[in-house]
Amino acid sequence: MQHIIEQFSQAIREAGDAGSPLRIQGSGSKAFYGRSTQGSVLDVRPYSGIISYEPTELVLTARAGTPLVEIEAALAEKRQMLPFEPPHFGSGATLGGCIAAGLSGPRRAYAGSARDFVLGVRMLDGSGEDLRFGGQVMKNVAGYDISRLMTGSLGTLGLLLEVSMKVLPVPAQELTLRFKLSESEALDKMNQWAARPLSLSATCYHADALTVRLSGAVAAVNSARQKLGGDEVKDADIFWRNVREQQHEFFKAAKTLWRLSLPSTAACITLPGQQLIEWGGAQRWLASDASADTARQAVTKLGGHATLFRSATPVDHPFQPLAVPLLEIHKRLKQRFDPHQIFNPGRMYPEF
Repeated sequence: MQHIIEQFSQAIREAGDAGSPLRIQGSGSKAFYGRSTQGSVLDVRPYSGIISYEPTELVLTARAGTPLVEIEAALAEKRQMLPFEPPHFGSGATLGGCIAAGLSGPRRAYAGSARDFVLGVRMLDGSGEDLRFGGQVMKNVAGYDISRLMTGSLGTLGLLLEVSMKVLPVPAQELTLRFKLSESEALDKMNQWAARPLSLSATCYHADALTVRLSGAVAAVNSARQKLGGDEVKDADIFWRNVREQQHEFFKAAKTLWRLSLPSTAACITLPGQQLIEWGGAQRWLASDASADTARQAVTKLGGHATLFRSATPVDHPFQPLAVPLLEIHKRLKQRFDPHQIFNPGRMYPEF
């Protein structure tokens, strides 16, 4: 596989010399996310495969082009999983795209985000240099922040080659319950329950129905079931997969989709459109034609920020505009890792 890395490095050096942009891409399952970019495609899929997997240590290292389904299948054989439940958004989704996008699924609020489980990365910077950061254990903090920095950077800082991640055992039991509640009642319940030891692993509120997943030891799940009540949901795995992959009826009908990140205790959002609420109230999806200013002003007042996650037409600022000091930090990071400005230029913000 070293020859593939050398090919990548050569392509990066040539692009830098010519000032030609490169679009880092795997299967393209998340190409809709962020701003559109120009340039030659640098396809990471040839650099694929699981490098090492130590089930007893709960650590897996794989190449960026490795399909997520391959990783998840290997983990399932040992009854382990990626704790942050990453969305695929396509059958060919790769590990590199998963980490570059930094997206997490229904379990995120209770297990942690994608960034929380990245232990180390290997990458090529904008000069084609082969760099390694982090390690394969949580206590190894050498360069750990750089590894986490790559998560969610959408390929703007470098070409991910390899990722080491912490994995977790599959829960001994899972059970999903549903309750008929108003939005305000559901938000209150989610916050009340989050403060109690109830083995919560996912929440979803839509159309006057709050759906809650319990995960953990058999005794803990059964105890929580007794305390909460509600109606048991059949085919719960299908329901949560549809929420994760945005195949739920709410997402299918949404032409313009906002992702609102808020404190879980924030009040109900008074914006036109339909909502689906996850993560105990901290993530609220809004299907609405509200203007960016309207959406962001409403969310900012409640201490959050808004991302235009998906739209039928390209926009200049899908992500919340940065304050000047933060924008300068981003620019400096971009300059340090990508001095020729060739990696996915403008994918996150027009300025870099």
